[in-house]
Amino acid sequence: MTIDLENITKSYGDLKVLDHFNLEIENDHTYVITGPSGKGKTTLVRILLGLEEADEGRVHLMGDYKYPYLNAGVVFQENRLCEDFNAIENVVMVNKKNSAKVAEEELLKLLPADCLKKPVRELSGGMKRRVAIVRACSIPFDMLIMDEPFAGLDKENREKAIKYIREKQGRSPLFITAHDGEEFDFGRIIEL
Repeated sequence: MTIDLENITKSYGDLKVLDHFNLEIENDHTYVITGPSGKGKTTLVRILLGLEEADEGRVHLMGDYKYPYLNAGVVFQENRLCEDFNAIENVVMVNKKNSAKVAEEELLKLLPADCLKKPVRELSGGMKRRVAIVRACSIPFDMLIMDEPFAGLDKENREKAIKYIREKQGRSPLFITAHDGEEFDFGRIIEL
């Protein structure tokens, strides 16, 4: 599978956040898009997901695609969890094949057992982030897309989360946005 971002340009009024951005995304690779706030990282994620249209340029899904969209496991900047549901329920709800037992096993790789059955609104920001990461990795995906997935995580939990994501990635491409690329020696760093 290859995804080709071709001459992606996007402006908001007079502010041009992406200017003829090009990238070929292939299996077995990790792409880390870096840059300060306001440089277009989240906009690029939204265009890649088809949630926003570029002013110019195209996203080409190339390969054996039966559908005109990308099946992606996504971590947005906002966790987008169902706050009244517990962590297990948030993971189970994204894939009918997920059992509560499997969801619990996956969550235990990143979270302590005593928080799994609490409504996620009672969890810390870092815990919610880890639930969002497990949830994104729990659906059948062509690609993992993560917009600043490690925000709010301390060093130890960030390292665990990176290891977990890399294990779940398999041969699929991984697309991460971050303010800087210092922790991502396993990926290709692309600065906006």
